[in-house]
Parts: sequence; C-alpha cells; structure tokens
Amino acid sequence: MHVLIPAYEPDKRLLELIVQLKASGMNRILVVDDGSGEDYAPLFRAAESEGCTVLTHPVNRGKGCALKTGFRHLMKTDGVDTVVCADSDGQHLPRDILRVAQAVQEAPGRIVLGSRQFTGKVPLRSSFGNTATRKVYSFFSGIPLQDTQTGLRGYSRDMLEWLCQVPGERFEYEMNLLLQAPRAGYSFCELPIETVYINRNHSSHFRPLADSLKIYWPIAKFGSVSLISALLDILLLMLIQYGTGNLLLAVWGARLCSSVFNYTMNKTFVFTGGKPAPAKRSLPKYFALAGIILLLNYGLMSVLFGQIGAPLLAAKLLTEAMLFVFSYWCQRRFVYA
Repeated sequence: MHVLIPAYEPDKRLLELIVQLKASGMNRILVVDDGSGEDYAPLFRAAESEGCTVLTHPVNRGKGCALKTGFRHLMKTDGVDTVVCADSDGQHLPRDILRVAQAVQEAPGRIVLGSRQFTGKVPLRSSFGNTATRKVYSFFSGIPLQDTQTGLRGYSRDMLEWLCQVPGERFEYEMNLLLQAPRAGYSFCELPIETVYINRNHSSHFRPLADSLKIYWPIAKFGSVSLISALLDILLLMLIQYGTGNLLLAVWGARLCSSVFNYTMNKTFVFTGGKPAPAKRSLPKYFALAGIILLLNYGLMSVLFGQIGAPLLAAKLLTEAMLFVFSYWCQRRFVYA
C-alpha cells in the first residue's frame, strides 16, 4: 500500500504522522508539497530524510491538484496496488489509515471512505458543514453517506487514471469525485474512524465561503439545468396555449422543446465525468421517460386546470413540483446509470 499526503503549509504534525506510519509498518509514503514556500522547505526535507517521496508544486494549486499530482506519480510507480489519501494535520490515526487500506483490498471496485461519526466535541464549522453537504449530496445522488468531506479515502490502482480525470483543482475535487464515482462504476464503502480535532481544527486551510461555493457547484448544476428547463417549459406552455387555445398541443410542444434542451444540457454540462452513457443508449431512455412524465404532466394539469379550475400558471407550478423528485430519480437510476 501507498499513503498519499497532500500538504500545504503543514506543521510538525506532518512529521509526527510520518513517524507513526513508519512505526506501523507503512513505509511507502508520498507527500505533495502544494506550494508551501521556502519557509516550509526544512520540514519537507525532514520528510524526505524519513524515507518519504516528496513532490513539490512551485505555487499553491489546491488540494485536488495536489492529489492528482500524487495519483499521476503513482501510476508510473511499480508495486502500487492500494492508495490511501490522508490529511497532513494529524486528524487521521495510523491504525485507521491501515484499516482503510485493508478494506480496499477486501472490496475491489469500491472507494473506501474513512467516515467520521461526529460525536463528542466537534468544531461547529466541521459538523454543520458536513451535515449540510451530506444531506444535499444524498438528495441529488440518492446515496446516503455519513461523511462526504472526509480526507481519508482509499482507492485501488485501477482507479488512478479515472481519479486524474475528475474535474476540480481545490476542495471541490473531492465532492466531484463522490458525484461522478457511481457513473464510473464505483460504489462506496464507509469505514467508521476516530477523528482528532486539534485546536478546534483552526489549522485547516478550508475557506468557508469560496470553497463551499466550489463544493456545491457540481450539485448546483443539477438544479440549475432543471430550473432553466422548467422555466422554458412554462414559457412555451403559456405561449402555445395563448396562440392555439389547445392545452394538449401546448403541453406536448412545450415539453418536447424543453426536453431536448434538458437532455443536451445534462449530457454536455452536468454529466461530464466518469464514463458517459453513449447517446444511442441514453437518448432513447431519456425520451421514454419524458413520454411517461408528459402523460403524467398532462393528466395532473387536466385535473388541476381543466376540472378544478386552478389558474394555468399555478397548475403548472404545482404539477412540476409533484413530478420533480420522480423525474430526477428516474434520470439518475434509468437514463444515466
């Protein structure tokens, strides 16, 4: 197994972790200095003297970029079967790093996540940030994970090339990875770990506002495309209904145009990583689903607008809200699986 540690302006805890890893029998350690600068050069030289391989970025490029630098190096290294990524701030204990490595070997094709349980005295920004992220991730992916922000993750060698293709250069990279892994054919295995918060995690380089925006951006793309498609659908529905007075034509015409737009945007803008489903497979599935939703859409609107007498716009908004979750679930499970 190889341990990969991305590090930006670390302190003595990096060396302490290295010593503990070596004492536990883990001697293949790769450290990526992500542009820490000359003030930190002695610490990285000390890491090299402990037998670690140290790669250096001339300037800070972000955690995601540092991880990719490590993955590319390991792809060219003989004898790599398992790679475990750990943080440099002492939060991850050597015994848990070893457990993650063993779990990777026992579960081929699965990404192993060292899952923090967030019990006891946990810094507010850590517990709140992870709670919000895991709920949003679960909603959009349908996969419940205990810890979406853990830095302790294990991979098998065959994943390295894909890991280098996942977009993202900074903290958003790890969320992109979770979002795109299922489409690439990888599932998850969560392993409960103990996490040590030192000085309430003030040494973290995570920027709450800027990095949170980057983390949520991949998730926001799902919602933004759906919202734009819905607005286009509503606009076309109103125009066609006003011009023809035919509700069936309005519903069908609006949905056809918005569906083409939605499929194209999902294909080129949202689902861009992993192993994209070929259009010859995903397109028929998408429009089969669109046809089913169209029938449900027309049926619900006929009741709300035609029989109950609700205003057209209100009927449309209520219908879309009722079908949104069903539509998203089917796209994730059926169209882009």
